[in-house]
Amino acid sequence: MTDLSSPSHDVLIVTGMSGAGRSTVGKALEDLGWYVVDNLPTQMLGPLTDLAERAGESLPKIATVVDVRGGRFFTDPEGAVRRLRDSTTARVRVLFLEATDAVLVRRFEQVRRPHPLQGEDTLLDGIGRERSRLLGLREASDVVIDTSDLNIHQLAARVAEQFAEDRFVGVQVTLMSFGFKYGLPADADMVADVRFLPNPYWVPELREHTGLDADVADYVLAQDGARPFIDRYAAAVEPVLAGYQRENKRHATIAIGCTGGKHRSVAIVAELASLIRGMPNVAVRVKNRDLGRE
Repeated sequence: MTDLSSPSHDVLIVTGMSGAGRSTVGKALEDLGWYVVDNLPTQMLGPLTDLAERAGESLPKIATVVDVRGGRFFTDPEGAVRRLRDSTTARVRVLFLEATDAVLVRRFEQVRRPHPLQGEDTLLDGIGRERSRLLGLREASDVVIDTSDLNIHQLAARVAEQFAEDRFVGVQVTLMSFGFKYGLPADADMVADVRFLPNPYWVPELREHTGLDADVADYVLAQDGARPFIDRYAAAVEPVLAGYQRENKRHATIAIGCTGGKHRSVAIVAELASLIRGMPNVAVRVKNRDLGRE
């Protein structure tokens, strides 16, 4: 495999479900200075990357949207990505966009357009075919963004957060707290449950505070099992992140959940972040997904 320790330039493959926001992402990337090519046949990924290499510093960041609109030219996309990663000095990443079936149906109905794989069948039939066809590509993706609850401005902000002037070579870890009652994060690579700890919600003087407050954090961390969980979970994650680096997977989302995403998970994420930041070639950002929700 080609050594990517010093990537010559960036190639970002944008793909995912029709209606999940690929056009919005393409425009956001253009605003960030990326050269964006829409609806590229998978067979052209190699020649496009060769062009970028010959262009040198004048074309350092290329993003290409690859999806089922390519029809018969959309063949073996995961194989095409694998071959590209093995044959170039570029940093090749895949961004996969998805959304729930209900959201995709609503978006297609709003624009009054058929799904590209719908044919004579229903919208849901087309969506189901696309999910099956993209399953391997989703598993090969570096970043997955669920746009179900994002408007176009929020999605553009997520793209900017992820891809603006990003030259870090290693694994970028997003540590996310969340509440199980609001659903699992669809873009999580690893999920842990800290509902085994007593809930500060039932302590009247702590209920209105969050895991960001020292009194709540002290309460959570003082519980039996809290510190062993944090230490052992960080130790378990370390070889996973090292393996991600060997496999050139540059992004990981680790989600820690409690009931409402306000107390326990927030406090545990803060402690885990301090440990994971000490691992080699790992950058950490913290996101408290459900903080502030009722």
